[in-house]
Amino acid sequence: MSGFVYMMSDKPRGVIYTGVTSDLHGRIWEHRNEIQKGFTQRYKAKNLVWFESHPNIVLAIQREKSLKRYLREWKNKLIEGINPTWMDLYERIDEIENTYRPHPNTREWSDYN
Repeated sequence: MSGFVYMMSDKPRGVIYTGVTSDLHGRIWEHRNEIQKGFTQRYKAKNLVWFESHPNIVLAIQREKSLKRYLREWKNKLIEGINPTWMDLYERIDEIENTYRPHPNTREWSDYN
């Protein structure tokens, strides 16, 4: 089962929510339709501004934990690397390929953090 790490925002350089899922389409739909109460509902973070795919959910969870420790400016640069205008990528999920590629010297998934 593959995994995805994603970031939601309310506006360019606005609030950033980082999450992980095995069903990107379904999870983003839940955020946009406020199915669950929480951060994204409270802060109106309904725009998918960044995501990357992983070969399995375990690696995606590890990457999400790592990204949550990064500084905000680093996250902004990561988002702007594939989405410079912070547009909502929900309708283009299937058109964008952003597969995470660890450093070539990384031997095990535990090294991804």
